[in-house]
Amino acid sequence: MKKILACLIFTLSAILTLPDSMVAIAQKKDAQKKDAQKKEKKAEKEAPAETKEIPPEQLESLLKSMKESEEIASRLVFQQGEIKLKDGLATLKVPANFRYLDPDQTDTVLVKLWGNPPRQEKTLGMLFPAEIGAADPESWGVVITYDEDGYVKDDEAASINYDDLLKEMKEGTREENQERTRQGYEAMELIGWAAPPRYDRAAHKLYWAKELSFGGDSEHTLNYDIRALGRSGVLSLNAVAAMGQLQAIEKDMREVLAFVEFNEGRRYGDYVAGVDKVAAYGIGALIAGKLAAKAGLFKLLLVFAAKFWKLLALAAVAVGAFVKKLISGRRKEEAAPSAAE
Repeated sequence: MKKILACLIFTLSAILTLPDSMVAIAQKKDAQKKDAQKKEKKAEKEAPAETKEIPPEQLESLLKSMKESEEIASRLVFQQGEIKLKDGLATLKVPANFRYLDPDQTDTVLVKLWGNPPRQEKTLGMLFPAEIGAADPESWGVVITYDEDGYVKDDEAASINYDDLLKEMKEGTREENQERTRQGYEAMELIGWAAPPRYDRAAHKLYWAKELSFGGDSEHTLNYDIRALGRSGVLSLNAVAAMGQLQAIEKDMREVLAFVEFNEGRRYGDYVAGVDKVAAYGIGALIAGKLAAKAGLFKLLLVFAAKFWKLLALAAVAVGAFVKKLISGRRKEEAAPSAAE
């Protein structure tokens, strides 16, 4: 995005300061000027409606946001290798194709880059694909949190009917929309499983993905979830992105699933019956999200962040349309005296 932003700013600056004489010379050398003008007119008519709706003031604000985001992203310090989480709770063995960001810098990304309100409770950090910057429009990350609600029994995992569970989740989502809209958030629709739930009993890890729609938006949202069960709670890794990124994210999240491990003494198998606390919910409730409301709200806010980047992408398109219009206008001005001659 840094290269795109620099290119956009440079192009606008160069066009606005171009001497009239040079424009005239360029036009005289253009043997196919009339054909080019016809093509430009056709392109303007076919321009996306969203582009025409962005006023200059908003466009300027969006470009400013892009620049500020790049500056913030350039100061982030990522880590790789072995990362200890929450005072030795768990370990991430981050490979070369991923990068880890600590909790403080994660707050910077979520609030300043992605536009989410500050959270009272810190995350345990974030994971990013190494090849995508945190300020890129196609950026996505895995938010890591921990719920110390106790040992989650997994004896029901094999008997859960996930089709029936999905129906219950859809009904619950519709019921919650009234409260969601009352608080000023868009209504949410659960479309279905983007990837049905799978539980690895040997590793005590669970993953699934949901396809969601917010406010009737035609571009659906992907929520990809991983849960690692431990002795005293659940380690949650949540990725939010566009549905079009499913294939790439699914591949990456399977890798994440493999390099997340509880440390000795905190593992699922270290549970001591009659001594350790047992969670009030099981695998089904874990998937359905019938836990603290903060989890659902947090995901919802991350979706808003994705829409923020969608606006920045529109800004880039709008700048391109503006440049075309500006060039076309200058050509018309230069063409008028030539016709009179």
